[in-house]
Amino acid sequence: MTYFIELPTENASMALGRALVAQFLEVEARRLVVYLSGTLGAGKTTLTRGMLRAMNYEGAVKSPTYTLVEPYALSKAQVYHFDLYRLGDPEELEFMGVRDYFDQPAAGELPVLCIVEWPERGAGLLPEADLHVSLQVVGDGRKATINVGKQAGSAWEDWVSAQLQQV
Repeated sequence: MTYFIELPTENASMALGRALVAQFLEVEARRLVVYLSGTLGAGKTTLTRGMLRAMNYEGAVKSPTYTLVEPYALSKAQVYHFDLYRLGDPEELEFMGVRDYFDQPAAGELPVLCIVEWPERGAGLLPEADLHVSLQVVGDGRKATINVGKQAGSAWEDWVSAQLQQV
């Protein structure tokens, strides 16, 4: 199913990020893969900042455009923030060992949250997304369209359908 939400302000985008993380922690998922799509300036990093703030990260959050991935070892989860904008070829991901980032954590380890900006540039080498959030600039605000992946489970589908409007 496809759902959408209007995000009239930056604070609304941050709130959506916080809500996604709250649900991630509530369902006690071992791993969550979130794709963020949209043009430059659509708010992908702002949404990521909201997600990190929900896990009490107070530092600067910027897109890891040149390093491709920024790891955050937090008390509630291990977070990997990818920005594939400058990726020349998806095979480059193979050289950096991208599959290791997406592995399920072992029992007793912290859950893993993988946030991927520009996922289309890694097509064929990335796992399927549990959630795919597409952001569009609409006037001064944004519109988020959210698709729940089949492997995300009914808890995510139920939560998204209760929170957002169906398209």
